[in-house]
Parts: sequence; structure tokens; C-alpha cells
Amino acid sequence: MQVAGPPGCEADARAFYGDLLGLREVAKPPSLAAGGGVWFALGEQAIHVGIEEGFHAARKAHPALACSDPDALADRLHAAGAPVRWDAEIPGVRRFYTADPFGNRLEILAA
Repeated sequence: MQVAGPPGCEADARAFYGDLLGLREVAKPPSLAAGGGVWFALGEQAIHVGIEEGFHAARKAHPALACSDPDALADRLHAAGAPVRWDAEIPGVRRFYTADPFGNRLEILAA
């Protein structure tokens, strides 16, 4: 899946997706590296942070990520200043919403 970010966002993307969410960065193919952005592995899936001129954050559309310990992740995100909004609209599903440093919405679900 891909989310967008503004030009020059790579350091913030690494801090959020790599350090806070714990995703492993993977090298972009050399033919795509010149366009900027950064890629992360999520099991067999991937999240690509692509550079978009005239960037506007996705506030409704969002990826949903499964997490084995959503409480610990919520605490880590909150301590780092990221928003954490728990949601109980789906009975039996423990989840919260946060946003990356660029304002893109993310859903975190208990695995």
C-alpha cells in the first residue's frame, strides 16, 4: 500500500514508520530511488511513503494495520506526540486511529 508525503519527508517517515511503528525499512529499487520517499516491510506486505508535490493528507482513506499489542503501541505513539483516538464502533474489535507526521490517517487493530 502507498501513503503520500510532502517533499523532504523521508526523515520523519523513518522516525514514525520505522522507529515508532517498528517497521523494517527496505531499499527502493535504484530506478525509483531518485524520486524520493521510503519503503517499509510489514510481514509479506509493504508500506510505501511516496513523495507527492502539492501534498494533501488522506484523512478518511487509510491503511489498517494489525498489531499484537495495541495498548503498548498507543502508549508509545502518545508519548511521541502522535494522536491516539480509540474507537469502539465495531463490537469485539479493539482498535484506534492515529496519524503519521504528515496527517495521513492510520487504523491500528488488535491482532
